[in-house]
Amino acid sequence: MNAIFFAIVAVAFLFAAFHQLTGDFAADHMMPIGQLSQAIVDSAGGAVELAIGLIGVMTLFLGLMKIAEEGGLLRVLSRLIRPLMVRLFPDVPPDHPAMGAMILNMSANALGLGNAATPFGIRAMQELDRLNSEKGTATNAMALFLAINTSSVTLLPTGVIALRAAAGSADPAGILPTTLFATIGSTIVGITAAKLYQRFSSPNPPVQKSTLPPHAQDAANTAGEAGVGDKDAGARKLYEESGTGYPPWVSITAVIILVLLIPLMIIYGDIVAPWIIPSLVVGFLFFGMVKKVRIYEVFVEGAKEGFQVAIRIIPYLVAILVAVGMFRASGALGAMVGIFGSWTSMIGLPAEALPMALLRPLSGSGAYGILASIINDPLIGPDSYTGYLVSTLQGSTETTFYVLAVYFGAVSIRRVRHTLAAALTADAAGILFAVLACTMFLR
Repeated sequence: MNAIFFAIVAVAFLFAAFHQLTGDFAADHMMPIGQLSQAIVDSAGGAVELAIGLIGVMTLFLGLMKIAEEGGLLRVLSRLIRPLMVRLFPDVPPDHPAMGAMILNMSANALGLGNAATPFGIRAMQELDRLNSEKGTATNAMALFLAINTSSVTLLPTGVIALRAAAGSADPAGILPTTLFATIGSTIVGITAAKLYQRFSSPNPPVQKSTLPPHAQDAANTAGEAGVGDKDAGARKLYEESGTGYPPWVSITAVIILVLLIPLMIIYGDIVAPWIIPSLVVGFLFFGMVKKVRIYEVFVEGAKEGFQVAIRIIPYLVAILVAVGMFRASGALGAMVGIFGSWTSMIGLPAEALPMALLRPLSGSGAYGILASIINDPLIGPDSYTGYLVSTLQGSTETTFYVLAVYFGAVSIRRVRHTLAAALTADAAGILFAVLACTMFLR
């Protein structure tokens, strides 16, 4: 990210300086360096204004998601996908704590609970490493888990919806069908790639069998870890309460319904879209009441997290929006659009969206900043094709290098084998499916 940030700023400065020194600018316009200076000031101020405007929407959505989490929605999703997980991960015992942690991580990702998904993911990697007889080397199960985590079927991209609402979108939830389509496609490709690449990778470390029953093993492992037990207590409790999963026909029915949502949203999108956000608010509150959740207190607790997140991203927004603002004001972006636009537009990927597609696997905050700059650009806006595309890209791809660093760093994995290749394949598929979804649904 350091190199990317410097490169954007340096190219913008050199481009503006070249036009300034050669006199290649209209006499009745501000000089290129002056435009660059003005863009720096305006972009920095705009980043803070954007973050402040985002606080209200972010706190609302995270408050609602906290109610869903406390009410046990994660447990329902866990039981739905357990039968599929058993078949995808034959090396992991069905009743092993690793299975429960992976299910909870994927369920949290599906609901857009990024902060809640990370602890579950780290816990899953720790449990998978206990089955690993060759420490420091990634297993097939680890590689597949990371590939799925990178693509991750997303039912509700709450953060992107919040940002679109703050940008004045007339249909902030309009990315639900495109994101769902793109993530289903990228997940299928990610799983296929992981299964295929493992055949050409170095040998898979053999699974280490435990002589203890799974729950006894889990208790023993937890007791031996200093400072981990309290953080993982919620994950273990959710795993134990999720039971053995619903019957297979229930899971299959849920998958069919999920797939059918895509054409329904396409056909009736104009009618359904205005109902989505009000229905989410009422639905989550009603769900919490039925589950006897103290909805007001829990909502406030989740809303506090939303406020902190919105404040925390201000430095990232300032950095990337200033860089992007400089890049645009210098004329470098216009030149890039002129060079590559005709090529990428042929496949439905405007040149304005290229930085987003390239930066997303490297930096979530950087991609978030580019997304914000694009949908807040008066010439583009959140409801244009490009605005929908970059919003879908944000919701259907992952910060792959960050995830690999955090998850593998937690268990000291040095040899990643085919993990990175599978995860980047899932990222590439996410970009292609996002373009395909927006092309089919919006054009």
